[in-house]
Amino acid sequence: MTAAPSFRVLSVIPPMTQLNTPYPSTAYLTGFLRSRGIDAVQTDLALALVLELFTPGGLDAVRERALALPEAQRSASVHAFLDEFARYRRSIAPTIAFLQGRDSTLAHRIAARELLPEGPRFAALDQYGHITEEDGDDPLGWAFGALGTHDRARHIATLYLDDLADVIRDAVDQRFAFVRYAESLASSQPTFEPLAQALVAAPTLVDEVLQRLAIEALERASPQLLLLSVPFPGAVYGALRIAQAVKARWPQLPIALGGGYVNTELRELKEARLFDLVDYVTLDAGERPLLALIEHLQGQRGPQRLVRTFVREPSGTVKYVNLAEPDVPFADVGTPTWDGLPLHQYLSLLDMLNPMHRLWSDGRWNKLTVAHGCYWKKCSFCDVGLDYIGRYETATASTLVDRIERIVDETGQTGFHFVDEAAPPKALKALAEELLRRDLAISWWGNIRFEKTFTPELAQLLADSGCIAMSGGLEVASDRLLALMKKGVTVEQVARVTKGFSDAGILVHAYLMYGFPTQTVQDTVDALEYVRQLFQHGCIQSGFFHRFSCTVHSPVGLDPAAYGIDLIPLPPVTFAKNDIGFTDPTGVDHDALGIGLRKALYNFMHGIGLDEDVRAWFEHLPHPVPRPTVKRRFIERALSTLA
Repeated sequence: MTAAPSFRVLSVIPPMTQLNTPYPSTAYLTGFLRSRGIDAVQTDLALALVLELFTPGGLDAVRERALALPEAQRSASVHAFLDEFARYRRSIAPTIAFLQGRDSTLAHRIAARELLPEGPRFAALDQYGHITEEDGDDPLGWAFGALGTHDRARHIATLYLDDLADVIRDAVDQRFAFVRYAESLASSQPTFEPLAQALVAAPTLVDEVLQRLAIEALERASPQLLLLSVPFPGAVYGALRIAQAVKARWPQLPIALGGGYVNTELRELKEARLFDLVDYVTLDAGERPLLALIEHLQGQRGPQRLVRTFVREPSGTVKYVNLAEPDVPFADVGTPTWDGLPLHQYLSLLDMLNPMHRLWSDGRWNKLTVAHGCYWKKCSFCDVGLDYIGRYETATASTLVDRIERIVDETGQTGFHFVDEAAPPKALKALAEELLRRDLAISWWGNIRFEKTFTPELAQLLADSGCIAMSGGLEVASDRLLALMKKGVTVEQVARVTKGFSDAGILVHAYLMYGFPTQTVQDTVDALEYVRQLFQHGCIQSGFFHRFSCTVHSPVGLDPAAYGIDLIPLPPVTFAKNDIGFTDPTGVDHDALGIGLRKALYNFMHGIGLDEDVRAWFEHLPHPVPRPTVKRRFIERALSTLA
């Protein structure tokens, strides 16, 4: 299918997403549409919004609203901002330039803590002081060392921006936050009412700036179709504010809503009011629905022949139209393009000292997928029935490296983040061999399953091809619970695989979970003991504990009895449906345990407490926790087979 040359599609990244690199959805869609002869352009209004607010003029507008607040309603952040306003205004432009990589010499003044005013966020620096006494009066010395001036400066500059974001939240728009903007209005909200009320409320300064930027983007592009790609709940409100402004100005312009949030949470959409703002809502991989929609808008197919698309009928009811047509094969989706996105304006932040999390916010990565979907698709906590996981397709290594070469030529940047749910080992091996065959020097990282196929030899091959880091799910480090999760791995196997990566010089990050159904206090203590040993023996260098949440699309949510839990019934749902509460007969206070888990992990990542009894991390609990049942040399013995 080829669209008429005059038909232009504009894809928009709404606020908020990452600030260090473009969210890749519009790059994929734009590249695909261009490969089909369609005039496609893109813009990142999340970045544009931040760059507009964080200027001297933007801060003037924030100050005006802060001064209008009664004294009693001004938070500590607002007071600090007003007291030091002249310094904030003077320093904001050079700080943004520094974080964009346009003025690296500023690092020395920022690192010396002379240039930037320090609000409440800087109190966080005090927590680092207890880690080592050798740093004396320099609480960041342990993290960055004598040669880390640039990193130190970026961390301080990031805290400075966080302070300003808090001021915007407290004085301008209480929903504002980096990454998660008005998230609670959309995440698993059974009705549209919270969003509806927010959208009819008087616009805040943030709303006004965003809507002006949206109008300007539409005037530049003059599209015949506007695509709003919404990856997370924290981007929904921004997307709908954009749609609201566009509809007020150009009521006949078709607007389509899609993306990860839509695919996950709006699968049972019945809310007609959403269609006052958008005309079409598409599910799952966007290529085929978009081709069908464009043909429809050009009069080449009727509305009954749309694909995976919600529309509002003249009667006012919402209808799902899904003509059965094959999806575009992964090998034929084309190469993502970042043309039109201001790559040199993204901000290289350093908000977390966690080694792997730094990669998320540090520098600009070209995001790419090795395959569509997950080759394993069995994990019981995962939405394995949805298209982005359940439909697994690959492309040849030659095709993937062709895409990599084209992206490097376009962007001039050689860093790649493979964003697969779990990149397949066979495909990674072929990719590495092809990269080496072509003598193509790139740096890359991604997410995998810690399965036995990743031998030390394969890990070394991946490192030789440019792999710098790997993340994977250890989840609950308990063989009983790993089996219940259907992870297909054991703790012993994870130890061997991660050690192989580490020995090859690849940073290893473990995703960790607590609060899984039937998880006991003993399970939690044992899991932390396994994690302690994995850090102690250099298997992993980074990790993060997150609380298990049950979703309606996962095996746990679909068959809770098989996991020993009862779901808490949802109210009638007309809008978003994803997370669902449950009761676990174990009655464990997982939130209280989570405090100790996170504290332990924070110290393990810095080499602290690796020889201590893990029960010490739970001293805040009113009752003692049981002794670990894991032998203290378990991981050491598991690794002995690698020797």
